[in-house]
Amino acid sequence: MGRALRMSGFVLAGLFVLVVVAVPLAVGVRPIVGPRVRALTDHRFDATPARLARGRYLVTAVNGCFSCHGELEWQSPGFPVKPGTEGAGRRWDREGLPFATAPNITPDPETGAGLWTDDMFARAIREGIGHDGRTLFPLMPYEQYRFMSDEDLASIVVYLRALPAVKHALPPTDVPFPVSRFIHALPQPVVAPVPEPDRKNPVAYGGYLTRMGACRDCHTPVDATNRPITSLEFSGGFTLVGPYGQVASRNLTPDPSGISYYGADLFVDVMRTGMAKARKIHDAMPWKAFAGQSDDDLRAIFAYLQTVAPVRHRVDNALPPTRCPVCGGTHGGGESNVVASRRAS
Repeated sequence: MGRALRMSGFVLAGLFVLVVVAVPLAVGVRPIVGPRVRALTDHRFDATPARLARGRYLVTAVNGCFSCHGELEWQSPGFPVKPGTEGAGRRWDREGLPFATAPNITPDPETGAGLWTDDMFARAIREGIGHDGRTLFPLMPYEQYRFMSDEDLASIVVYLRALPAVKHALPPTDVPFPVSRFIHALPQPVVAPVPEPDRKNPVAYGGYLTRMGACRDCHTPVDATNRPITSLEFSGGFTLVGPYGQVASRNLTPDPSGISYYGADLFVDVMRTGMAKARKIHDAMPWKAFAGQSDDDLRAIFAYLQTVAPVRHRVDNALPPTRCPVCGGTHGGGESNVVASRRAS
């Protein structure tokens, strides 16, 4: 018996060592030791008229903040934000994430962000660390927002400070284990200045705007670990869930299976109206949230999308969902993609 106990002890000790060594090698140490966190500062952003105007434009037309932090009118075209709920947050149970909450970011001191400092806002937006030190679930696209310029960040915070306070109590996000540990690897402190994008270069500025709109997050398929497949960037196939059921995002690359037939005028029309000529695009694409962008900004986005690598990946929501060998997921027209990871030349 004693020998058996000693042997079992050796086995358990070996398993412990294996876990201690193998897990960090596989996923890094952050799920174990916690996220990288920068200390908060007492920095405040000056509330200038220019920042207020820029912040309003970014929040309401570019970043689409209220589409997450507000209640949507699910029966209306483009799923607009219900008036009076802008910034008040919502539970994401109707969109397949029953544990997730987009919090109330209005200045209400009891149920919202009225007691948050400017740097709490800044750290949450770009670095993925909440006002209370939690790692934010990446439903908040901080992996894209870390590229946000310092001035645009300041403008957004200034505008959010100016919102009407809405009293709307919500439960906090409660990410299930082990995902709650794995997401500790995502936050990255922003410790160097982030300059303004070059607005005179349409392609460069368009690339910046796609990050601010988190376009990659919806239009890039994910692997078995729910991480974006970088070789298939912007090629669609990511499944969106809502009261409308399930729908897959479309291919935005300049491949014939994507939007090679689009011109800049058509792209602007689609983003303004939700119509691609006579065909209605699915309202899961939040065109209503982005319709307020200027023509120049929408054209810059299109100019950038024309430069991304073309990917042959057919996604057609008019067809039954089938297994796709390219992205490994299931979406309309999936089986018509016959060669895995084959990129157009």
